Amino acid sequence: MKYRSLSQIPGEPVSHNPEITKQVMLRSTDLPHLTNFSQARFGPGQSAVAHTHADMCEVFFVEAGLGEIRINGECYALLPGTCVAVEAGELHEVLNTGEADLVLTYFGISV
Repeated sequence: MKYRSLSQIPGEPVSHNPEITKQVMLRSTDLPHLTNFSQARFGPGQSAVAHTHADMCEVFFVEAGLGEIRINGECYALLPGTCVAVEAGELHEVLNTGEADLVLTYFGISV
């Protein structure tokens, strides 16, 4: 059993943009096939640069804010309540296009 609260987890930089912070609730050592379960806050105008993962899929859930995710060159709106799954190898980039924080809860699954 794992029990965690965001209120007790320190922030750490996102690897694709160290100015964006995330709170990692679960890591790869916590559950089989899970690479991470985290929440990130993108300030207005912040983005995670385009990148791929050869060894994992990622699932993003928009908690708050407005943004875009670009997957293989196509843009998709990020609105509260939206869920997006990115397959291994897909080029993706996340951008906050709103005036408030874009809050994403996300996890990765190793393939």
